[in-house]
Amino acid sequence: MRIRIFDSSQEAGTYVSALAEEVVLSRSQPVLGLATGSTPVPFYDALVNLWMCGLDLSKVVTINLDEYIGISSEHPQSYHHFMREHLFDRVDFESGNIYLPHGDAPDLDAECRRYDDVIARHPIDFQILGIGTNGHIGFNEPDDLLLARTHIVELRPETVASNARFFDDPREVPRRAITMGVQAILQAEQIVLMAFGFEKAAIVARAVLGSVRTDVPASILQLHRKVTVVLDRQAAADLLGQHPELRLSLS
Repeated sequence: MRIRIFDSSQEAGTYVSALAEEVVLSRSQPVLGLATGSTPVPFYDALVNLWMCGLDLSKVVTINLDEYIGISSEHPQSYHHFMREHLFDRVDFESGNIYLPHGDAPDLDAECRRYDDVIARHPIDFQILGIGTNGHIGFNEPDDLLLARTHIVELRPETVASNARFFDDPREVPRRAITMGVQAILQAEQIVLMAFGFEKAAIVARAVLGSVRTDVPASILQLHRKVTVVLDRQAAADLLGQHPELRLSLS
């Protein structure tokens, strides 16, 4: 596991976009696993800048981690809408190469099976992850066990509370989501976990330095052969406190 610490989220996003460019240029049909929320936005901005500078993204396949249940893909807080706003409407992705789960599907179990088939047909080369303050990746919440395949999840109260900042009325925040399982995440060839801000410092340290445990889902990334943890100095505060040698290497 590599750890890279930057002065700002913008610098971090530029670094991650450079990693993604290597993948895009080295494959005939690269597959990027994408995430939503404020954390990956600097990466999306930097990737758009690379596209504007000549990087061809027309052959890229994208597979998103998750979506809320109970709101339509046109809802301003849906992850479909988020991805269109921050990435898909800004570059030349082929619409047929864009995959997201549908949280408003009439048969959610069938939708989970459909999404697993999408992932099986398009193995992920480069997976972007954020981390929740409770350690979730995607919407794989802390639990006694972690599910391997795409599934429906009841969101933990702390996740609902965190997501409430994006909604005008907290009562509108979805309580359920459909999410890619941990198996698909771990099968990605390369994983980048991004985290910014002091509120992520404690859970980042637990995920990176603690034992592998299902009540800290991100800790399972310790088992993967190629993970890069990309942080700003605030999110790295607890890591730097426990490992002064990291601080020295950044001076």
